[in-house]
Amino acid sequence: MIKETLVEEIKNCEKLLIGIGEEWKSQEAVDIQVLYDKLGELIQDKDYFIVTTVTDGEIRKSSLDQRRIVAPCGNVSWRQCSKSCTKDIWEQGEIPDDICPHCGQPLTGNTIQAEDYIEEGYLPQWNAYTYWLSATLNKRVLILELGVGFQTPTVIRWPFEKTASINNKAHLYRIHGSFSQLSETVKGKADSISENSLEFLRNL
Repeated sequence: MIKETLVEEIKNCEKLLIGIGEEWKSQEAVDIQVLYDKLGELIQDKDYFIVTTVTDGEIRKSSLDQRRIVAPCGNVSWRQCSKSCTKDIWEQGEIPDDICPHCGQPLTGNTIQAEDYIEEGYLPQWNAYTYWLSATLNKRVLILELGVGFQTPTVIRWPFEKTASINNKAHLYRIHGSFSQLSETVKGKADSISENSLEFLRNL
């Protein structure tokens, strides 16, 4: 029943905010591209924005509108100097031998796992996201958290709760196999679904 309700709410919302967390790491599912495409079909006609903490870069290969996605934790398909001698960021394969052209050190993934993460890579999209978010006040906002746990709660989990709590027309669905608990601030404005979010979408 809750799945049918969720699909109906997606159809009726004015704005759709989606958070994608660690359950969506590609090693967790061989069909990850199929699931991204299924999500894309579900939301294709909506005014949406996606925030993801997954750094494997798989979402960039999907049919989702890349202008509506921000990955503040970075992604491995972007490369940076492992010693951060420059703020330059390159696409994978753009630099021969994966060696920094400035200092000769190896390149590494432009992610929060890097010793000195260069954040400039995601900032333009973050600005687009905050601009989009500023236009959600007093709109019917559906907030969909898919597999977001506590690895980086300051990126999605807590800000999404705040968005739900301050917008009278917002509703949050938190879907996670282990961490679907809701805080007191969103009680009555949110639904908790204790199911792996990948499995949930497969069966939707």
